[in-house]
Amino acid sequence: MSLHDITSRIAKAETDAGRTPGSVELIAVSKVQPDARVAAVLSEGHRCFGENRVQEAEGKWPAFRQEFDGVKLHLIGPLQSNKARSAFELFDVIHTLDRPKLAQTFARLAQEMGRCPDMFVQVNTGEEDQKAGVLPADADDFIKECLSLDLPVCGLMCIPPVDEEAALHFALLAKIAARNGVRDLSMGMSSDFEKAIALGATHVRVGSAIFGERSVG
Repeated sequence: MSLHDITSRIAKAETDAGRTPGSVELIAVSKVQPDARVAAVLSEGHRCFGENRVQEAEGKWPAFRQEFDGVKLHLIGPLQSNKARSAFELFDVIHTLDRPKLAQTFARLAQEMGRCPDMFVQVNTGEEDQKAGVLPADADDFIKECLSLDLPVCGLMCIPPVDEEAALHFALLAKIAARNGVRDLSMGMSSDFEKAIALGATHVRVGSAIFGERSVG
């Protein structure tokens, strides 16, 4: 598919769900993609991208930002505390705030640097041992803790289990967000973003449907 195909499908999903046109932001997931593919999407005018690893993004995006104005970069992969400073310097939005130690590190960096990326709390809706994210039962308290640290928590993020109905997880995330007064929902990927939009997604993360299958690396 092309970028145009995906944006057209997003627009139709917004209309079908009775959503305001343009209310869903497409994050083009550029992790492990050759620079030529990323440059092609940038040349089409798209400016919102997602990366999984701080180190990979550091090697890719400073040069792209010199060439293309208005890039907005989202960190959508798990973050180690020792990479927090680098993430602060590079990313506009971080989707993977998931534990008290990281929240405290972010709060300290925000005080020190006088600014802070927007934050999404990652919720492990499937309660999977191998996945990052706060458990649903702990989400309310963790969101309150992050807000008490003056972190700009604007949304929640989830990655549903591959073998379960994604809509159930999207609905759970939306419920947690609503009762905590959290505005944004980062949910939905290449295979299920239309379903996510129907259930309130404000940000969808689409990679392979735009760029093709990822390179090995």
